[in-house]
Amino acid sequence: MGPSTERDARRSSVESPRAQDHKHEMGDSIAPTGGGEEGANSSGVDAGPPRNGAARLRDGAAPAGAARIDGGQTLRKSQLQLSFKDRVLFYLMAGVIHAFSLIPDFLLYPLGIAGGFIGYYLDRRHLPIGMKNLAIAFPEKSEAERRRILRASYINLGRGGAEVIRLGGFFHRRLKRRVNYDRFAYWNEVAARNPGRGMIILSAHFGNFELLAPAHSLHGFQINLVHHTQRFLAGDALITFIRERAGVEILRKHAAARAMLKALRRGETVGVPFDQNAKRSEAIFVPFFGEPAATTSGLARIVAISGAPVVPAFIVREPNQRSHRIEIQDEVPIQRSDDTEADIVENTRRFVKVIEDTVRRYPEQFLWTHRRYRTRPRGMAPLYPPKSK
Repeated sequence: MGPSTERDARRSSVESPRAQDHKHEMGDSIAPTGGGEEGANSSGVDAGPPRNGAARLRDGAAPAGAARIDGGQTLRKSQLQLSFKDRVLFYLMAGVIHAFSLIPDFLLYPLGIAGGFIGYYLDRRHLPIGMKNLAIAFPEKSEAERRRILRASYINLGRGGAEVIRLGGFFHRRLKRRVNYDRFAYWNEVAARNPGRGMIILSAHFGNFELLAPAHSLHGFQINLVHHTQRFLAGDALITFIRERAGVEILRKHAAARAMLKALRRGETVGVPFDQNAKRSEAIFVPFFGEPAATTSGLARIVAISGAPVVPAFIVREPNQRSHRIEIQDEVPIQRSDDTEADIVENTRRFVKVIEDTVRRYPEQFLWTHRRYRTRPRGMAPLYPPKSK
């Protein structure tokens, strides 16, 4: 660390968190990583506790050896290349988000809720998928109750959209004040039991899932996030910009395995959304709400190689609908026997079961419109109608 960096660090240590937030909120430029191409920002991290007051914890202190993100640093390369057309679309969308972020919350949240209602009533493509998934998950509930859950899920997405606008626009650092941790000290215990192995955070498209990793990073802690590149590259660049500006390190799925292992060997934290359908070539079938669901075996294999602990964490929307709690659950016990393939299947089943149990407690906060059972075991009929052309 050079002299100027040391002076900056000493100066930031005596500033209040609110002053530090305001100092950087207006200074972040609107730019895709590397102008939408491969030359992005890079995030410098160093070992140490979060800056004073950065995290509001319900119990305990920061995890031992947690990496801290310095607010003024640039971000790592996202390795995403955009055409001229996609770059123009990126800047247009980023400009719109920044403009909408100037709307005060008492107007922005109702707009998000209205968007959720409109989506529920007009989204004819995904509504049958959501109802089918809910029928599998809750056969004991009436159709009216399942529709109520699905409508609430759309409204949750609408509220989340309003928060993504806030996260992607001006004053994005203020969102961290709305996110608390539950059982944060538990990460200390897990880290102490597994020195030098890093940690895998198991999560899902649940609550405001786009806020989970950025909020953790805005609180001052390093995190990598496995991300599947979307076909709409301009939109992918936008969400990558939002995440990386908050300090999240993006590991693109096509090269995630090697990057995950490197990060874990450095003792870093890696977040993995684990509720999506997998291609047949990489899938094993484990039950999700009693139905065989194609699930990637990659996570269980990485755990077997690295020995990293797996700790589930989900961002739960609080009853006031504007604040959130990062719920940290018990470490998933990992089966290790002489039968490696049986271990892979069993550990994958355990990962999926954690997600199922959490969704059962908060069904309104889950993304039900994903075709989770799209890849079927051979010989089993498809569950969803074919896509309309």
